[in-house]
Amino acid sequence: MRGKRANRTEIFAREYVVDLNGTRAAIAAGYSAKTADRLGSRLLGKVEVQELIAKLTKEKFDRLAISADWVLGELRKLAGYDAGAIFNDDGSLKPLKEWDASARAALVGLDHEKLFEHFGAGQAKHVGTTRKIKLADKLRALELLGRHLKLFTDRVEVSGMDGLAEKLNQIRKRKHGDSRD
Repeated sequence: MRGKRANRTEIFAREYVVDLNGTRAAIAAGYSAKTADRLGSRLLGKVEVQELIAKLTKEKFDRLAISADWVLGELRKLAGYDAGAIFNDDGSLKPLKEWDASARAALVGLDHEKLFEHFGAGQAKHVGTTRKIKLADKLRALELLGRHLKLFTDRVEVSGMDGLAEKLNQIRKRKHGDSRD
């Protein structure tokens, strides 16, 4: 019985690392779908499960070569690409293979549509091409880098606190005065 439970726990941890969904991982480990949400939450609270998930996650990141340095490097590429470098002097779009690495990394979407003029049955002549490109949000990448470097701080102003310390001292005095009686 103990071996079966340990095996289910390991399956749960391995499945959880896939998509961080405790309910789905519990079902995949063989637990009832009716109780999977509660059981998944309970399993995630166990120290041995947390340790196994941490170990599996580290192995996954090591295998994929994902590190904080890599993530910051990718953000740096997105924050630093030059959108002008993807165009020729006449304003036409350069072929993708001529873009520098940071511009290629910033490419989020590309639609390429050939335009035809139709004449006669089944006959068409290519008359042009429409290309739509979507590049990464530089401002968002800069914001994430700035937050990582703690360049931006959110300050919360609290007002109406005048005399709070004095009021707390009065309460303490009364409390201590009452306890001595």
